[in-house]
Amino acid sequence: MSQKPILRALKGERLPVPPVWMMRQAGRYLPEYRATRARAGDFLSLCYNSELAAEVTLQPIRRYAFDAAILFADILLVPQALGADLWFVTGEGPRLSTITDAEGVAALKPVDAIHEVLHPVYETVRILSRELPPEVTLIGFAGAPWTVATYMIAGRGTPDQGPAHAMKSADRAAFMALIERIERATIEYLSAQISAGAEVIKLFDSWAGSLKGQDFDDFALAPARRIIAALTTRHPGIPVIAFPREAGPRYAGFARATGADCLALDNSVAAEWAATELQKDGCVQGNLNPRLLVTGGRELESETRRIVQAFSNGPHIFNLGHGITPDADPDNVTRMLAAIRG
Repeated sequence: MSQKPILRALKGERLPVPPVWMMRQAGRYLPEYRATRARAGDFLSLCYNSELAAEVTLQPIRRYAFDAAILFADILLVPQALGADLWFVTGEGPRLSTITDAEGVAALKPVDAIHEVLHPVYETVRILSRELPPEVTLIGFAGAPWTVATYMIAGRGTPDQGPAHAMKSADRAAFMALIERIERATIEYLSAQISAGAEVIKLFDSWAGSLKGQDFDDFALAPARRIIAALTTRHPGIPVIAFPREAGPRYAGFARATGADCLALDNSVAAEWAATELQKDGCVQGNLNPRLLVTGGRELESETRRIVQAFSNGPHIFNLGHGITPDADPDNVTRMLAAIRG
């Protein structure tokens, strides 16, 4: 059995000190990241430069000795590999060419063509699997189909995912065809990451919370179940962390229904509720408010300890409820780790 703390937690083991990593731990809050990104030229160039992407993945491991490294990439590389135009606007975020009908879906590249674009990502994974310390787990990831589709339909992030909901209502067949194409591409992409050395997979459904009722079942839960089933058939024993962000009460039963080994929680969910309702199904991950790494102080320490205590009776990976923000203080991460590790 693996001695890596995160793999032990994902197998359902309760550890005296929870293993810890952070979403977006390789990012703009670190001066060394900003320096490497400047060398790369721009964000996408950094994603596709295997040596530099591996370097920024390793930076927070060197600084903080986290228990896991998460591959540096972006969820929108998959739509780009499927033929969407992708660019980033400074200070505003991603922009994509839009897909609004069946014709747009049909014009996408076939799923087996994605590796032409994504092969540098697999090389990053291979570098990391050689260079990471032996006790550190390597996490690969992708965006879940619904979340990726919201960007492909709107051409950008939107506050309510309105364009995707509109397409879903106006032409459900075309919408489902898009979901299916993303789902198949995601399976191939994640399978290639695993073959290159990823030890855990995380599926980010950042906008799952805007799906309600049957739509949540059809477009958040069912795709996750199919992706996880495909990956575990090809790669028996590969652990998967699912993150249906802002699912609220729909977090209950999600791990069981999808086959996920761990459920990542946003910070709108009370740790005490999650310990009672979710941890019985296996490992949970989360769920400190990222704002506390900006404000710091005693509240950061007390909230960190409260979450550790709430989840102390079962398998738990300490993490944030969402990604660390660019204005976070790196010293506050050190304080958080001291509160976790004592």
